Amino acid sequence: MVVLTSNRTREIHDALKRRCLYHWIEYPTIQKEIAMSMRGCQMLVNDLVSSVAFVHELRQLDLLLGVAETLDWVAALTALDRTALDPETVDDTLGAILKYQDDIAAVRKRGVRTMLGQ
Repeated sequence: MVVLTSNRTREIHDALKRRCLYHWIEYPTIQKEIAMSMRGCQMLVNDLVSSVAFVHELRQLDLLLGVAETLDWVAALTALDRTALDPETVDDTLGAILKYQDDIAAVRKRGVRTMLGQ
């Protein structure tokens, strides 16, 4: 058995799709994603909650974000010893969450400060 995952950034050939079973997995709830992010994380729980909540807010913009990006971002914030989200920290680390320049530009246009509720 082989499991293929896709975030639909690249097309899968029709011949391969015909030979596969398709199962859509929804994004996890914030609570489940927080629990997943807590493994190996040095951030305080309140800061972790706000980080994961921010990623969920980004998903409302219809950006290509999976759970892996949440985990990458939490790891980056931990490595940088950032314990709180502020507009500068978020802006400096957007590349850990978003992999496309257009997505980063869309977030900056919307306003990081606004998205953080500040």
